[in-house]
Amino acid sequence: MREGTSMTSNDHLFERAQRSIPGGVNSPVRAFRSVGGTPRFIERADGPYFWDAEGTRYIDYIGSWGPMILGHRHPAVVQAVQNALERGISFGAPTEAEVEMAEALIKLVPSMQQVRLVSSGTEAAMSAIRLARGAAGNGMRRKIIKFEGCYHGHADSLLVKAGSGLLTFGHPSSAGVPAEITQHTLVLDYNDSQQLEETFTAHGDDIACVIVEPIAGNMNLVRATPEFLRTMRQQCTANGALLIFDEVMSGFRVALGGAQALFGIDPDITVLGKVIGGGMPLAAFGGKREVMKHLAPLGSVYQAGTLSGNPVAVACGLATLHEIQRPGFYPALEQRTGLLIDGLTKVANEGAKSATGLAFSGDSVGGMFGIYFAAGVPARYADVIACDIDRFKRFFHAMLKRGVYLAPSAYEAGFVSMAHDNSVIEATIDAARQAFAEIR
Repeated sequence: MREGTSMTSNDHLFERAQRSIPGGVNSPVRAFRSVGGTPRFIERADGPYFWDAEGTRYIDYIGSWGPMILGHRHPAVVQAVQNALERGISFGAPTEAEVEMAEALIKLVPSMQQVRLVSSGTEAAMSAIRLARGAAGNGMRRKIIKFEGCYHGHADSLLVKAGSGLLTFGHPSSAGVPAEITQHTLVLDYNDSQQLEETFTAHGDDIACVIVEPIAGNMNLVRATPEFLRTMRQQCTANGALLIFDEVMSGFRVALGGAQALFGIDPDITVLGKVIGGGMPLAAFGGKREVMKHLAPLGSVYQAGTLSGNPVAVACGLATLHEIQRPGFYPALEQRTGLLIDGLTKVANEGAKSATGLAFSGDSVGGMFGIYFAAGVPARYADVIACDIDRFKRFFHAMLKRGVYLAPSAYEAGFVSMAHDNSVIEATIDAARQAFAEIR
């Protein structure tokens, strides 16, 4: 929906950006390369909407890739940020607000007894793995396990793709990452309990940790099975390895205590981000005292950050955490997300019995959702890449021209906020009905 005109077009800004920024964007998925076309340059946002440089309004289903669980420009959050700014932008020294944030996280995620604040999910995951290596097996263990399709940031040892067979070491998935750095990273299939058990049988005495998204959001939304996570917990405990839950996406998105609260499994270390910053650069990792005591300045595992616990970011995050603890918040959020997925599935299947029908399915947990051009909901990365990606691209652009902004990639989850009321959901479903008809 266009609400005015601007002297600057998206095309002009993208052309200009490409002269000074690699690919014209500061994070690859923003470039629209997965779907084609010109990225939208956003000027402002409010509630469930944002507006691009040409004045076109979109219903926003990325929510800054998860943090905007309250919607954009929530009054309490804006006020908290303004109050913090009046006291100063950055100190490089401790503040009471940092302590309040740590206390809040420990209260809401009981598996954590201590927590360290950092500035990004990548930093938190990287530090959590270093901590696990330093704490497990007297610091002598080298190997880590991750799963195909899970993303834990762009640290060298995590930019790895699976080898050619069972129990093979991963290979770098990015230029600039030497093979010797990834040689200790084992990449396994998501939701494959047997493969996980076999890997521990072969390498158990050298495995420092397992890191997993308990609800994956970076190969679209894919849920771990309870059996898979139980096997993971059992194998880590039996073999002296540490279990890391990467809840940068799922933390406070799927439930107040994160995915671990839904599954009833306590990890040894939890990685958090996105929602805890409310849109500001803030992340954290934490665990039991016995693990965290290995972290500097108490222990020999080094980690530091100039802007860690930035007072403005912490204020934004604390205000967000306060709002999501209000009674009925998560049932209402889950209801809205479920309404969206049920509606999309219904209109997608309206012509399913005809010759022009299409395969479509969807899933949601809390305020996260996934849509898939496939007959069933994926359980692993191989299922995701088998979806009809070309049809997703056409659907993305059909929705975009109708004022609905979905993630510009078939491999990313979507996000609903509390600002997405029933009228916004209904408008989205109406747009989808037209879009599905267009791409059949």
